[in-house]
Amino acid sequence: AFLNNTPIVAMLIPRLQTWSERSGIPASKLMIPLSYAAIIGGMTTLIGTSTNLLVSGLMQAAGHEGLGMFDLTWVGLPAAVCAIIYFVLVGHRLLPDRSQPSALKDDLKNYFFEVRITADSPLIGRSIEAAELRALGDAYLVHIRHEDAIIPATPETVLRVDDVLTFRGKLSVLDQLLERNGFERVMPELENRGRETLPLFEAVIAPTSSLVGKTLKEAGFRDAYHGVVLGIQRRDAMIEGPLGRIPLKAGDLLLIEARAGFDRRWNELRDEFYLVAPRRPVRAKPQKGKAPLALLILLTVIILAATGIASIVVTAFLGGLAMIATRCLPGQEARKAVELPVLVVIACALGLGQAIETSGLADALAKIVINLAAALGPLGVIAAVYIATSLLTELITNNAAAALMMAIAMSAARDLGAEPKAFAIAVAIAASASFMTPIGYQTNLMVMSAGGYRFSDYLRSGLIVNVLVGTVAIGMIGWIWL
Repeated sequence: AFLNNTPIVAMLIPRLQTWSERSGIPASKLMIPLSYAAIIGGMTTLIGTSTNLLVSGLMQAAGHEGLGMFDLTWVGLPAAVCAIIYFVLVGHRLLPDRSQPSALKDDLKNYFFEVRITADSPLIGRSIEAAELRALGDAYLVHIRHEDAIIPATPETVLRVDDVLTFRGKLSVLDQLLERNGFERVMPELENRGRETLPLFEAVIAPTSSLVGKTLKEAGFRDAYHGVVLGIQRRDAMIEGPLGRIPLKAGDLLLIEARAGFDRRWNELRDEFYLVAPRRPVRAKPQKGKAPLALLILLTVIILAATGIASIVVTAFLGGLAMIATRCLPGQEARKAVELPVLVVIACALGLGQAIETSGLADALAKIVINLAAALGPLGVIAAVYIATSLLTELITNNAAAALMMAIAMSAARDLGAEPKAFAIAVAIAASASFMTPIGYQTNLMVMSAGGYRFSDYLRSGLIVNVLVGTVAIGMIGWIWL
C-alpha cells in the first residue's frame, strides 16, 4: 500500500520458493496470490501506484479536489479482505497444482544452457552414451549443434570438436560440466578481478522490452546490460538452436551472470525486464542502523499527507530530501530511483485527458455511457465506467486506460450532478484491477515462471477476482459517495 509493488514481489518470490520446499505446498499455490495481494495493496492508498496519483492529478486538472491519502482505503481494504477470504475458502482450489511428477516439480529451476566441446576434450569421437551424457540426473541433453546444423541427441551420436551441447536442467549441472575436462562455456565470462564467484540473477522480460523479438546477439546484451545470459527458460516451449540466436519473448526468464550492483542498475530498466531473484546471493551489507530513521521519515510523510497539513507532492519531496540528508539513501541512488518514464507517461496522460476534454469527445462518450445505464441511475453509470476501464486496462497500460476514462468519467459526473470523487475512484480501482492475464500487470509476469503458470491459470483465477473486486468497489462507492 505504501511501497513499490515490483521490488516487494521480487523480494518475496525466493522466500516463498524456500518456504514452499520446506512446507511441501507447491509454489503454484502461492505465487498468484502474492501478485494479486500486491495489486490490491496498491489500490488501498493514494501512493499505492502511479495510476492513483495520475487519477488524482486528472481530478485537479478538471478543477476538483484531488484524492486524499486514504480515500481509496474505503474501497481497497474491503476488496483485500474479500479476496483473502475467497482464496482461503475457494480460490486455492482453482490454482494449479504443479507438484505432481508429470508436472516437473522442479521445472522452475530448469534452464536451457549450452557448453562447447573443446579441442583437447577426451570425449571427441565418443558417442553420447559412451560419454555418459544421455541423462545426468538433474538435466538432460536436448540436442547438439555442429556449425549451423542441429543434430538429434541420440545415444549413438558421436561428439566432435566445437560441438555445442544444449541441456535443459538445473544450474548446478552447468557448474558440474564446466568442472569436467573437455567442456567450456559458449558465452565468454565477464572479467572478474576478484576471486569470488560472480552473482547470478533471474530476470523476466517485460512486454514493453526492446528485447522482445530480438536475439541476444542483436540486442548486444553483454555490452548493453553488462551481463552474460547463461540460460533461458520459456514456459511450455522447446528452444531450438543457439541461445544467442533465439528471438526473445515477453515472459522469458533469463539467467544472467553479472557483477554485484546489477540489481541496483536494474531499477533503471523496468521497461526492459523485472528482476526476480538472485541465484547466487549478492553479499551487500544492509544499513540496519538506518532502518528506524527511514521508517520514521516514511510515517511522517504519510501522516502529514493524510491529515492535510501538506499535499502529497510537498510531503513526498521533503521526505526524499530527508532520506538523502540523513544518509538513509545515497544521492546517486536517489537520482536513479526517479522513474523518468513514469513521469513522462503521467505528463502525457494529463495532456491526453485535456485533449479528450476540450475536443468534446469526453462529453459525447459520457452521454453514450449515461444513456446505456440511465435506467440504473448514477450507480449504474459508475458500474459502466468501471467495466469499461477494467476491459481497457487489459488491452493497454493502466495509466493510459485511466487517462482515457477519467475525462469520460468527469463528464458523466458533471452531467449527472454526482460526486466526481466516486467516478474517479471507480476509474483508479478498475485501472489497477488487472488479474486475468500475465501481461496485464508486471507482478503477474514476474511470478509466471516461479509458479510454473500458463496463460489459462491467470484467466481461471483472475476472472473471479476481477468480478469480486469490481462488485465490492461499486458497492462501497455507492454506499459512501452516492
